[in-house]
Amino acid sequence: MKKKITVATLSLLVAAGSAYASGYRIPEQSIDSTAKAGANVASANRADAAFFNPANMSWLDNATLFEADLTYIGLKSISYTDRRTAMFNGESDTESFLIPTFFLVSKDYSGMRFGLSLDAPAGLSKKWNQPFPRTFAEEFSLTVLEANPSVAYKISDRFSVSAGIRGIYADATVKSAGLISRSYGGVTARRDMDGDTWEWGYNLAASYRPVENMNLAITYRSNVDLKLEGDASLATSASFAGTPVYRGDGAVEIPLPAVLAMAGSYTFMDKLTVELEFDRTFWSEYDTLDFSYPTPLANPFLSAAFDAPKAKDWDDTDSWRIGVSYDINPAFTVMAGFAIDENPIPDSTIGFDLPDSDAQLYSIGMRYTISDSLNIGMAYLYDDKDSRSAVNDHINGTFDGAGAHLFTVGLSYSL
Repeated sequence: MKKKITVATLSLLVAAGSAYASGYRIPEQSIDSTAKAGANVASANRADAAFFNPANMSWLDNATLFEADLTYIGLKSISYTDRRTAMFNGESDTESFLIPTFFLVSKDYSGMRFGLSLDAPAGLSKKWNQPFPRTFAEEFSLTVLEANPSVAYKISDRFSVSAGIRGIYADATVKSAGLISRSYGGVTARRDMDGDTWEWGYNLAASYRPVENMNLAITYRSNVDLKLEGDASLATSASFAGTPVYRGDGAVEIPLPAVLAMAGSYTFMDKLTVELEFDRTFWSEYDTLDFSYPTPLANPFLSAAFDAPKAKDWDDTDSWRIGVSYDINPAFTVMAGFAIDENPIPDSTIGFDLPDSDAQLYSIGMRYTISDSLNIGMAYLYDDKDSRSAVNDHINGTFDGAGAHLFTVGLSYSL
């Protein structure tokens, strides 16, 4: 049977992620990160440092800091135009999600600061209803939730290090239905699978201030293999050479890849802060998508459609980000950002489950200080994905129109 979330804190995170960044990673997790297109590593100066760069917790005001945010993600419909026949064309559903995130940083205890982030670092949702696309991806959904406690130690006024533990919960649903073989008058098959898992990882960070207004930072979040286990219901119209139906356990493993980020920020005239960030996502861990079952599938059509390993061969990707913030006055701050985001999927394995492409990200935001302890803010980001043409065993056409709108609101509070 499919396992359920039992930790009360994580049960509050009702989130469905989306493929709007590289692969199924979600870099933006707070007001500042949305407003600065993810460039919030070296310049993270609020409670969300607990996620983006825990080493920066050493530089924060000596108070208990809290931030709660809510991000709306609107996925645009993707259109597929096939070169072979219009019968293969299709459009994915438009989808909307809400993702809450929480961040907490403790006061200073003899040079040590403790942090906690509750976030959704990855996710995927793609649904197709037309006959050809739904043969491969009627629904591919992945939700990833993370609880990440961390500790920072200030070695000196210029250097801080941090380490943390990643507790990951993942939940996935896979559905497909359609014609899988034109032999024997046409053979159809249907799949309905779901599963979940708990996994563990770690994160490391370091920050260095060579001069008062400059911060250099490096962070690393470890790879976590998501070993999803749950229920599978498979059926085919071909009843010979084995039962046409399988109902039982099923499993699959996919990576939540490691991410290395290097960033530098500088504050000019105590008002304008500029951050440049480079990050690499190690998607090359994703070699194969291989569903497994406790016993071999006796029906050869079920086995060929749903048991044979599917090559992925994803590539490591690089992203370049710039974020700026400007204090108009002591109460009001404006922010903006831009990023270039590579996609990891080669033409040979791109499909309807994740028709990803390179993207440019544009963002703006603002914060307003209501009192010494309360600050509110909002941010908007547009992810503009390129058109993508490819030819492989299943695809011979072009994906157009992919993109996403993100809107984040939240508040920060200090004690």
